[in-house]
Amino acid sequence: MWRMMIALLAVALVALFGFSLLDVNSGAVSASAQIQRPQFDSTGYTRALEPLDWEFPRNFGAHPDYQTEWWYYTGNLWGANGERFGFQFTIFRRAIQPNSSVSPSEWRTNQIYMAHFTLSDISNQTFYHDERYSRGSADLAGATGEPYRVWLEDWQVAALDEQARFTRLTAATDAFALDLTFEQVKPPALQGQGGLSLKSAEPGNASHYYSLSRLLTRGTVTLGERSVQVTGLSWKDHEFSTSALGEGAQGWDWFGLILADDYELMVGKIRMEDGSREPAFGGLLIRPDGSTRYLESGEFTIIPTATWTSPHTGATYPSGWEIRFSAADLPFQQLTVTPLMADQELHGANVEYWEGAVEVTGDTTGVGYAELTGYVATMDGRF
Repeated sequence: MWRMMIALLAVALVALFGFSLLDVNSGAVSASAQIQRPQFDSTGYTRALEPLDWEFPRNFGAHPDYQTEWWYYTGNLWGANGERFGFQFTIFRRAIQPNSSVSPSEWRTNQIYMAHFTLSDISNQTFYHDERYSRGSADLAGATGEPYRVWLEDWQVAALDEQARFTRLTAATDAFALDLTFEQVKPPALQGQGGLSLKSAEPGNASHYYSLSRLLTRGTVTLGERSVQVTGLSWKDHEFSTSALGEGAQGWDWFGLILADDYELMVGKIRMEDGSREPAFGGLLIRPDGSTRYLESGEFTIIPTATWTSPHTGATYPSGWEIRFSAADLPFQQLTVTPLMADQELHGANVEYWEGAVEVTGDTTGVGYAELTGYVATMDGRF
């Protein structure tokens, strides 16, 4: 949900090495590539204060007037012989200076891009993950809406038609690769109130946020020299903002669930350091016809039912949940969410967190993804 928070620390580390100051003279990096203190001042950036006048596919692209943005894809995949996989592919954009303060140059930029790419081999209980960085210049990384494309070097999602109803994800590492085609079957679901998703009561502490909650998926998963033809269901989130977690926030638990009978559900909670829950953020039910119903935070509870301790970081995460609903007009009242494998932790990265494939039972069935942050270290006022 709040992948911008993950991006902030990583971008700070990049900025420490003067990434934004890179300039080129006669094909060589000049001495202006020097250490620069990371800047988190939001002055000069647009803030999310009221709903946008959304227009697609234009709004699929980048919004550089905002400080932070990300394009996030997750999915559950099945092979013909019983193989099962989950994946995450996220590209983050972070501005380190307002646009007006950047001088023109093919190489100079105020935009840094980062990507996280993971594959969960559920059948063999093996988790793969990788990350990349680049500057938003010289065609190394970027995002456009018409035509829709978001990329970091040769990792990308690109439209296959003018309206971006069909898109293709291609990404490869030495160990694993994906080549997937997505078909959008529902209109963008606007999260929060008309796409304005509050993170706290402070004005402007919000994001513009929509989801493509059910993407029919087919393609190929490659592991080493083995390739598997797969089909499945995927979810896309796209958020952009100039904001941060409120004071005293520890981290968040987020769930994007694709359910039976053509429903989808996003729910989450920001965990506070004192054990309470930030009440500003709720959830969203997407109905079969694409219409939505906003869920106030008081209309559901997320209760951990088990834990898992990482052998990599020593952090203890919840590893199973019961989600209960109080509103009588919902198509379900209780869901049980279970990880498809325990170890889906991105470790050794600049920010360590758990992001993995889950299944749903209870009043209905389904699959989805969960994201858990703030268990290795608090996501505190640094962000």
